[in-house]
Amino acid sequence: MDAAVRAWLASELGKDSDFTDLEVRYTRLGTARAVALEVVRERLAALRSQPSTVNVSSVVSVSYIENIKAYERQIALLEDGQPPAPDDPDDGESSDGFGVMFLVERPRR
Repeated sequence: MDAAVRAWLASELGKDSDFTDLEVRYTRLGTARAVALEVVRERLAALRSQPSTVNVSSVVSVSYIENIKAYERQIALLEDGQPPAPDDPDDGESSDGFGVMFLVERPRR
C-alpha cells in the first residue's frame, strides 16, 4: 500500500483507523475501495446490532439512526465509484480530450 492509497483510506475511514489492519486487508482484497467497503460495512453491522435509540425519560435521549443512514450513503457512493481511489483501474476515459458525436437524420413519418 503506497502513500496515496493510505491517504485515501484515511480520508474515507478517519485518521484514527488502524493502518496495520488496513494493510492486511489491502493485501488480502487488493484494492483500496474493497478495503473501505469492508470496513464501512463492518461499522454499519456493528451499529445495526445495537439498539438504534436509547431513551431515559427526562434524562437523556440518544439516536443512532442518522449514523446508520450516513454509513448506508457512504457505502452506496463507494459502490458507485465515488470518490475515485488512487488504485482504481483506468477506464480509458480522460477529461482533457473531447468526444465525437455523430448526428444522424431521423426518418420522417
